[in-house]
Amino acid sequence: MQEITQLMDGILLGECPRWHDNKLWFADWVGQKLYTIDQAGHSAIEAEVASLPFSFDWLPDGRMLLVHAADNELKLRQPDGSFARFADLSSLSERGCNEIAVHPRGHIYVNNVDFDFPGGEFRPGFIALVAPDGTSRKVAEGLAFPNGMAILADGRTLVCAESFNGNLTAFDIAEDGSLSNRRLWANVGQYGNDGICADAEGAIWTSTGPTVLRIRDGGEIVEKFELDRMCFAVMLGGPDGRTLYMVANEWAGSVDVSQPTGRVFSTRVAVPHAGYP
Repeated sequence: MQEITQLMDGILLGECPRWHDNKLWFADWVGQKLYTIDQAGHSAIEAEVASLPFSFDWLPDGRMLLVHAADNELKLRQPDGSFARFADLSSLSERGCNEIAVHPRGHIYVNNVDFDFPGGEFRPGFIALVAPDGTSRKVAEGLAFPNGMAILADGRTLVCAESFNGNLTAFDIAEDGSLSNRRLWANVGQYGNDGICADAEGAIWTSTGPTVLRIRDGGEIVEKFELDRMCFAVMLGGPDGRTLYMVANEWAGSVDVSQPTGRVFSTRVAVPHAGYP
């Protein structure tokens, strides 16, 4: 049986885990806080972010970028910890963007579900490429609720989770950051994917409901275990890259702010992290 450790509770809606600077970083979308947990297990609030959703990643030079859906902007963290506009994303959609992944060459990918969620009429979403000067363009469209993204270690493939059809969808990455050769990597079933990450064997860690999966190109499930609540996102990290972090929440379509059900869990795995983020 997989040994699961709880690292933190008291979270309203945990999302977007990242391993950076020897810490786990993650967002509480409803609590509107950006947290870290260090290797000793101590948590800290790094920033308060008045946006649902928000997501973040780091440029190759180490500066943090944050997708601020409420302002429909991509923001850059300043030395004093505040955030300033890096790019206006309103030309892509009137709705704010969702997830982000930064390529080692500096290509910045953001995606957008592009309909009012929850409650709005479904329409397909897209992935956009943001250039260093802040200009942006769509590079993939027709995605069923695009969510977490991972770039494989060789920098040639981007995989995007589509939450509304359960697909992990792969693209080839061109030198200029354009995406092509769209193809099905795998399908995880009706409960879809959310936040994902890649490992050194080119497999993807993802989830469907409370089930956490490691899955290869073509759909072979090579590892699988259960949490006690819905897993929203996963990330490999730790000093050796072999700790799998999972943010999970009880979910019935809304969040009761008087009853925080969000948890951060971890477990050890054999194959280390590789790729981006």
